[in-house]
Amino acid sequence: MPVEITSAALRRHYQQAATDKEAGEKFYQLLADYQAENGLVLAYKGAAQAIRARDASMFNKLGYVQDAAKTFEQAVGLDPQNPEIRFLRFSVESNLPPFLGLSKHLDEDKALLLEAALAYPNSGLDAEAFGAVRGFLVQRGHVSEADAARLSQL
Repeated sequence: MPVEITSAALRRHYQQAATDKEAGEKFYQLLADYQAENGLVLAYKGAAQAIRARDASMFNKLGYVQDAAKTFEQAVGLDPQNPEIRFLRFSVESNLPPFLGLSKHLDEDKALLLEAALAYPNSGLDAEAFGAVRGFLVQRGHVSEADAARLSQL
């Protein structure tokens, strides 16, 4: 893994790519050729593929989303209890149209994420990842009001 591909750097690229098409393409290019077996880096590669799908022509969208789904499967297979990997897959799958049939892991990923977030700081999430997970779960309405209140106290 190149030195510049740290968890913090990947998070920054992901956050920028989520809102900017040019940053999305750079993020995709950064990870396009990544083949090693680091589950977290593979999960970011899956996220980059999904972001590329967002910005692609209608003709290419489904292919990128399918590639992302395969990459996420590989990443989760390498490190199934890693909450950051599950967060990346959950954030992508929760934004896919249901008719694609590619959002199969929402319930299991949400359960793992909620458990990890409630266990913070003993959850495997660092402060930055915890903030992203908590914010996504609460702000997007993925948890009950009771769980949102519990998370807001952490």
